[in-house]
Amino acid sequence: MTGNDGLATAEWSLPAVLDVITATVPDREMLVWTDVHRTYAEVRERTRRLAAFLRRRGLGARRERAELERWECGQSPVAILLSNCPEYPETMIGAYRARAVPFNVNHHYTPHEVAALLDQIGAEAVVYHRRLGPLLAAGGTDLGRLLLVDVDDGSGVAPLPGSTPYETALAEATEADLAALPVPSPDDLFLVCTGGTTGKPKGVLWRQADVYVAAMGGLEGATAERIAAVAAAAGAGRGPGGSGVGRGGVWFAAPPLMHGAAQWTAFAGLALGATLVLHDDSRPFDAREILTVAAREGVTMMTIVGDAYARPLVEELRRASYDLSALTSLSTGGATTSAAHKQALLELLPHLTIIDGYGASETGGMAFGASTKNAATRQFTLSAGGAVLSMDRRRFLRPDEDETGWTARVGRVPLGYLNDPAKTAATFPVIDGQRVTVPGDRAHYDPDGSGRIVMLGRDSMVVNTGGEKVFVEEVEEALRRHPDILDALVVGRPSERFGEEVVALVAVREGAVLSPGDVRAFAASSLARFKAPRAVLLCEKIGRHPTGKADYTWARRAAVDAVAAV
Repeated sequence: MTGNDGLATAEWSLPAVLDVITATVPDREMLVWTDVHRTYAEVRERTRRLAAFLRRRGLGARRERAELERWECGQSPVAILLSNCPEYPETMIGAYRARAVPFNVNHHYTPHEVAALLDQIGAEAVVYHRRLGPLLAAGGTDLGRLLLVDVDDGSGVAPLPGSTPYETALAEATEADLAALPVPSPDDLFLVCTGGTTGKPKGVLWRQADVYVAAMGGLEGATAERIAAVAAAAGAGRGPGGSGVGRGGVWFAAPPLMHGAAQWTAFAGLALGATLVLHDDSRPFDAREILTVAAREGVTMMTIVGDAYARPLVEELRRASYDLSALTSLSTGGATTSAAHKQALLELLPHLTIIDGYGASETGGMAFGASTKNAATRQFTLSAGGAVLSMDRRRFLRPDEDETGWTARVGRVPLGYLNDPAKTAATFPVIDGQRVTVPGDRAHYDPDGSGRIVMLGRDSMVVNTGGEKVFVEEVEEALRRHPDILDALVVGRPSERFGEEVVALVAVREGAVLSPGDVRAFAASSLARFKAPRAVLLCEKIGRHPTGKADYTWARRAAVDAVAAV
């Protein structure tokens, strides 16, 4: 059963879920961005028209899931190079309706990084903001082989040659085109690009039926009746300023939609029939703007990324007053939110519940912990399917075993990494006949016998800085290309502003003169600026083990003395 005919079923594609909700609350606001307000019915029409445009250009599903290996994609990849705007979720939904597969592109990447990602994923189309057209063109990609669709962002930058304006693409659809749209399948893919331990992005392949349950709050075995009832029960509130436009809950994904976690927040809200609020993230993070939007739109749930968001929000709330009486839930993930900042937020907004989330692109939402003003907690409640693997990854540990192994999830997990059978087998093994995801965190069961899992941290080296994941090996490799740098290690250290900051420890060739600023500038010449070290320590020799492997314990100690490079 597919979930696309409105009958009771066990599995759902994302367009099928949204169609049920739209039939239930067609006039409810679905997307809000600056002064743009679009209802569920309007977005359904626009995304069907985009799907028709993609189909007429030959995009869609070419091979069904049953014909493919776990790491293979039989659908046309559509790159999204956009800042937050209504066209971002519309492009995702429109691609899903065409049975193509959209994927996120970080617009802070360098031209080379953008081009490499498009090539790696095998993009057949790109939907882009016009101001980002030069970024797309400068990477050397053969744009002639791509279907280009440009979104007018008011920047005054001309679209790339051969590009079709987004609104023109929608207007081209005929009734015959709309009638010929395919029926999406629960097996159709949700593709999210994330970093890997080598620093190169990876494409994580989810079945839509799996990601709907594992990361978007979908109900296992949901029926059309149940989906409709949840949407109807979300309530018919009033639009801003007392307008007659109905609303359910109002969800605000403050992080950019170019990150998978923000996409999950967006679709989790939409799967409930909520109104999704976005802000213009083409400018740097501005706590005043975030809080102004939240107050103006009557936001009930907002997501942030650790201390990089929490600290400026606390500072702004202390500076000025905002009516956030509707805001009852603040979800934080992707980076650590310190106890001090959580406590400050709860003091300033005593009616708030702060939800800490643990998860990854490879797991979905895996565990959650909630704190209120009078009841802070550090304990996490596991989502369905949470488990601990033995150190050799060959069996599941029992709750009464004290071995430290690997946190894992079974059941609704990804298929694998796009075009990478080896890493698919390592991260998504089949154990005791079950498909498992092993994100790389060490863990053991709590010895108190409760069955809770104690997570000890990521085994690979990742720096979470301002909500961005930086994989140290990629930065090290870039630094070692400098003719005067003999060796380099990269680690993270605590940062009040970013949660963590990237620190480089560099051994320089004798007689060479480099400043911390020089090191940062060199890294930024080939990497996105958020990956470039914000602090540098020049060393006579880099700490390494006798085997030649990096001594990251030494590096973390030494990083304390690194000098700011910004």
